[in-house]
Amino acid sequence: MELSQVVIGPIVTEKAERMKGLCRTFTIRVAPKSTKVDIRNALTKYYDVEVTSVRTMRMPTKTRAVGRGKVITKRKPFKKVMVTLSQKSKPLDIASFKA
Repeated sequence: MELSQVVIGPIVTEKAERMKGLCRTFTIRVAPKSTKVDIRNALTKYYDVEVTSVRTMRMPTKTRAVGRGKVITKRKPFKKVMVTLSQKSKPLDIASFKA
């Protein structure tokens, strides 16, 4: 996979913000076909950080029942990653993409 297209953007939730401060773990939205190796290489190459661990998870669609047996989709499925950085590494700044 093309490494410049692996990282889509940050996931900003209360839990993600708490994890940033406590244990240097950043939550990122990534391309569905990216692997752990692709993610590690992309972060090292384009964001200049040292990655300790990469945990991937696929988030399912969020649906809601309406009427008799009908279902609407509220959110599309996506893949997210929790990346832990080493103590020596600088903090991850998604806006500072180095081409």
